[in-house]
Amino acid sequence: MFRILLLILLVLLQAPIARADVSTSPIVVLGDSLSAAYRIAPESGWVNLLQQRMQAQHPARNVINASISGETSAGGLARISALLSEHKPDILVLELGANDALRGLPIATPRANLSKIIVLARHAGAKVLLVGIEIPVNYGPQ
Repeated sequence: MFRILLLILLVLLQAPIARADVSTSPIVVLGDSLSAAYRIAPESGWVNLLQQRMQAQHPARNVINASISGETSAGGLARISALLSEHKPDILVLELGANDALRGLPIATPRANLSKIIVLARHAGAKVLLVGIEIPVNYGPQ
C-alpha cells in the first residue's frame, strides 16, 4: 500500500535538487494521515524530511504541510482554493484518496475531486505531483 509513497519519498530525498532557478514559492502538500505523520513522530514524517532537505539546499523555500489525518478528496477540494490563495505555491503535492477508498466511495468520486483540485492548482500556476497508493485487495472488487 505504501510502495508508491515510499518510492516518491526516496526520489525526493535522494535526488539532488537542482540549484539553478529554484523558486522561493512554497511547496504545499495536501494529503491525509500518510502526509500528516499520523501516529509517528512528526519529525519522522516524509513531509518534514522533505522540508529539512529543502532547508539544507534552498533555505528560502518552505514546505507547507496542509495535510489532515482522515482527509478525503472532497475535504481537499473544499480547502484547495484557500490554500492556493494563501500560499501561492508553484508546486502542489497531492496525496489524497486513501480515505475515500476506506469509506467505500465509488472511484468516480475521488477521481472527479482530484481532477478538480489539479485543474484549480494548475490554473493558479502550480505544478501538481499526484501521489498514488494501492488499495489492499480485501477492500472489494476494482
